[in-house]
Amino acid sequence: IDYVFPSVDLLNAQRQAEAIDDAELKANAELLRAKLADFDVELANVSVTPGPVVTLYELVPATGVKVAKIVNLANDLALAMQAKGIRIEAPIPGKGTVGVEIPNRKPSMVTIRSIINSAKFRDAQAALPLAMGKTISGEVYVDDLARMPHLLIAGSTGSGKSVGINTILASILYRLHPSEVKFLIIDPKKIELSLYRKLEHHYLAVSKDVDEKIITLPQNAVLALKAAELEMEQRYNKLAHAGVRNIADYNERIKSGRLKDADNHKHRKLPYIIIIIDELADLMITAAREVEEPITRLAQLARAVGIHLVLATQRPSVDVITGVIKANFPARIAYQVSSKTDSRTILDMNGAEQLLGNGDMLYMPSSSPKPIRIQNAFISSDEVESIVDHIGKQKGYSKPFELPSVLENRRASMSSSGGDRDELFEEAARTIVRHQQGSVSLLQRRLKVGYSRAARLVDELEAAGIVGPFDGSKAREVMIESDADLEIILKSLM
Repeated sequence: IDYVFPSVDLLNAQRQAEAIDDAELKANAELLRAKLADFDVELANVSVTPGPVVTLYELVPATGVKVAKIVNLANDLALAMQAKGIRIEAPIPGKGTVGVEIPNRKPSMVTIRSIINSAKFRDAQAALPLAMGKTISGEVYVDDLARMPHLLIAGSTGSGKSVGINTILASILYRLHPSEVKFLIIDPKKIELSLYRKLEHHYLAVSKDVDEKIITLPQNAVLALKAAELEMEQRYNKLAHAGVRNIADYNERIKSGRLKDADNHKHRKLPYIIIIIDELADLMITAAREVEEPITRLAQLARAVGIHLVLATQRPSVDVITGVIKANFPARIAYQVSSKTDSRTILDMNGAEQLLGNGDMLYMPSSSPKPIRIQNAFISSDEVESIVDHIGKQKGYSKPFELPSVLENRRASMSSSGGDRDELFEEAARTIVRHQQGSVSLLQRRLKVGYSRAARLVDELEAAGIVGPFDGSKAREVMIESDADLEIILKSLM
């Protein structure tokens, strides 16, 4: 398609940041030295690195001073500096110093325009570049989602998670063509990411089994994740047939014309697929087992075929971020959380409870044992709307990028194994449709069978697309409304 990338002029102009007064920084450094001296901690040197929101004071302890002694004085230093809260990093990796991070009295905003417009972002050699924000020293920080390969985000309400997700989406929209990347967006909150519906014919990946473009219902989310799982398996078959190890090599071979179509494999350029879930806790509450399985499989296997996950939750507890999920997400972002327990759940260490909110975050790269403190770039709803409108007005593809159908796949497998079907299958289907209630107990009572057989019958009905997926303790949704529709399906399965 003839596509015009969005311009930085769609983003708000950057306001001039107020320079931090050198005299104030020197006074703070001396106050810090004096306060530590009160507790018999002598310093050999203090250096200052001002950042947009937080200033880093690097302390070189005198000979014989234990680092633990400085760490234990965090609350006393916060009192002396009259700060909202300070964070001590002891020692700073690769340096012989102890870092004391103190919030600025007048923080300056890091805008998305300043990051997108920077040479570091424009020149980044990354498959999926993310404009993260600015570090504590004021440097632009850019990373590659393809290398992470998945990202886990946690933080309490209002700490900046949704803005962070919008930043991730905007970064990719500014750098990648619609043929190179697709988004599968799952938004149980229904309002945070609804604006991106306008990208349907450009950037969205949709499931054939659901009628939502931005997925909001838990049962639809389960179908969409299983569709992504099917897409992953089909891509692996293509890569195996082509004899390559990852999506980059596969697309390179297609570009150079070295891959020829076979009877069972049509070779086309594969776009990256980024699956974004804005509230994982909501899905885990309603359908934990159904959701965890495809997420875990995608996290373990999907990186080679260009499928990447971005999961966000405001409740980083062990029943939401389970051990299996966490093990496959080495790259993590922690915004401000309410307790040390939450911080340890997401980062495996304390620190996120001392953040300031409003985009202040600790980012744990997959390659680093210690997190980096970054101020997330801010993007407003108006700016998101401007970008989406610019793209939505352009002529897109005739239809959205469709993931494989889970229901069709189940029906095909049912047809191929028709001889293995329970002899009570048709009677069970008619009973379920007549009562419009997809429950195991109904089949037990009506067909006079035990629990195990009734449960197997319900699984067969789900595979045939007659009832919906498992939905916690509720009865399954019946997908067929009338006996006439059911007879058509039964005939097709014979």
